[in-house]
Amino acid sequence: MTTSTNQSSKSPIPALFKAAVDAWGIPDLRYRIMFTLFILVLFRFFAHVPVPGVDRDALAAAFEANPLLGFLDLFSGGALRNLSIAALGVYPYITASIILQILTPIIPTLKNLSQEGDAGRQAINRYTHYLTVPLAFLQGYGQLNLFAGGFLSQSGSAISGIGFGGGNTLNTIAILTAMTAGTMLLVWMGELVTEKGIGNGISMIIFAGIVSTLPQVVGQLWLLREQTFQVVMLIVIAIVIIYLIVYFAEAQRKIPVQYGRSVFRGGQMYRQSGATNIPLRVNAAGMIPLIFAFSILIFPSVVASYFNDGSGSFISNIANFFQNSFGPTSSIYWIAVFLLVVIFTFFYTLVVHNQQNIAENLQKNGGFVPGIRPGPPTKEFLMRVVLRITWGGALFLGFVAIIPFIAQLITNLPNATTILQSTSLLIMVGVALDTMRQLESQLHMRNYEGFVK
Repeated sequence: MTTSTNQSSKSPIPALFKAAVDAWGIPDLRYRIMFTLFILVLFRFFAHVPVPGVDRDALAAAFEANPLLGFLDLFSGGALRNLSIAALGVYPYITASIILQILTPIIPTLKNLSQEGDAGRQAINRYTHYLTVPLAFLQGYGQLNLFAGGFLSQSGSAISGIGFGGGNTLNTIAILTAMTAGTMLLVWMGELVTEKGIGNGISMIIFAGIVSTLPQVVGQLWLLREQTFQVVMLIVIAIVIIYLIVYFAEAQRKIPVQYGRSVFRGGQMYRQSGATNIPLRVNAAGMIPLIFAFSILIFPSVVASYFNDGSGSFISNIANFFQNSFGPTSSIYWIAVFLLVVIFTFFYTLVVHNQQNIAENLQKNGGFVPGIRPGPPTKEFLMRVVLRITWGGALFLGFVAIIPFIAQLITNLPNATTILQSTSLLIMVGVALDTMRQLESQLHMRNYEGFVK
């Protein structure tokens, strides 16, 4: 053991690269990696197939005038920018999953299903698919109306023939059906990656969309090359944020647990004992609070865009106020982002924690926290610990959410909020770490050294 460790430490090949080479040398893992890459390439193909009747110039002008559309484009993997058949991305599925997660502890039927093991999880997943379809129709119709209204840019409507009436019904239904089918196709492809590939499929699709925008980011930085100091500062901020994301993603509070129970075997009683721990993550909510916060804050600006026709009327002025207040250039917007992210972090973490029923499961298996009585006292103790460590995760996520605004103030670059997308960095790093862990476990199963020594 010592010898192999010393040899690996003296090897000029980095451990990560060596592990990747080892993974590629295993036929099963090589197939999984190739299958994942094939699905991602197929997804990028669908992302460039537009729906009928799209005015590309007006669509590009809409994205230039409304940076908030970039957030919606994030979860479509760049497909919304092309208004393709995959423009909705997996966002309706994510919304459906979040809704069912929130409703599970409230609705007794869903709560019972969540406690039935794999069969219950499959049933909940099936309900998630059912809910995704109407959500995709509603979101698709909202997006089509938004781009058809012509309020997003001065170049007119980005798509024509949208509406129920006036001979547009069939065209609208056909486009909505194609967009909904595109969403369900991406969900199916993501589940195939989860089953036969590497990593979480849904996350990998979002990851691929974010990675595809990196050349545009590099191009924007190149155009700003004359402002060397500001560009370097922006890159340094991005590196620091990536480090903090990795640090908080791995941060845990380990609660010691001991087991002691009597088991009857062969007419005799045996005393079993052991010790382990419960890892409570500091950032248990992941990127979900950011999705909640940005989704809510996008809504007022989008609704106001319908009424801001530039006429100077009372309604138009109110709509213009909401557009300016809830836009990425407003301080009010970023303060609201921070507060909502903190609130949703606590909300989502507590919902997930209550669903796990850790205290009950410990008591059923004869486990207990040293110094804490089993049952309700253990539940109260774990809740106190979760609340304390969640403060760190909530403040961190709130800070990550407003980093683009802070970077703009520091660097004084007008487009810093579009270049530095902290949400994108959070998703990219999270997916990369999760994929690395899965590949690590696959290597350990085959007696390879892996990434971590």
